[in-house]
Amino acid sequence: MIENERTIRKDLVIQAARQMMTSARTAPKGKGADVIEIAIATDDDIERLSAEMLKIAEEKELKFFLRDADNIRQADALLLIGTRFLTQGLNCAHCGYVSCAAKPEAVPCAINAIDVGIAIGSACSRAADLRVDTRVMFSAGLAAQRLKILGDDVKCVMAVPVSATSKNPFFDRKPKEPAK
Repeated sequence: MIENERTIRKDLVIQAARQMMTSARTAPKGKGADVIEIAIATDDDIERLSAEMLKIAEEKELKFFLRDADNIRQADALLLIGTRFLTQGLNCAHCGYVSCAAKPEAVPCAINAIDVGIAIGSACSRAADLRVDTRVMFSAGLAAQRLKILGDDVKCVMAVPVSATSKNPFFDRKPKEPAK
């Protein structure tokens, strides 16, 4: 049997994204508390995220959401990583408040946000090992958070589109203007 890479590329990218999920899951977590949520979006869910990004672009007047909404459509998979809020009780003041008790409930524990960053770094390191193209996107993560794709209580969501083409589609991107 002969398999042409062009015919199985999407499956290979999705397999790579699944390995990235494992790397994110096994990344170190503050105080050993695993509050990270991870998922992969493909096909119609990428389109749904793109549509939400267009809404955000209009609401917030942020042009880069227009560019990114178009850009994620070039991905075969979109890795989503976020955190549930769990105050770690360290009273470290890293969040900007003097103690965990003084921190408003809507403000994430800094350790939770750091855990998301470490998980993203681990996932992107795996992507580099597999030689797939990625880019970390706050914009697509915010759309996923608004759509509650990872759950009602998951915040600080970041997205990592994944592709395997001869040129990384997530770099050297052109700005887009709103439709008139």
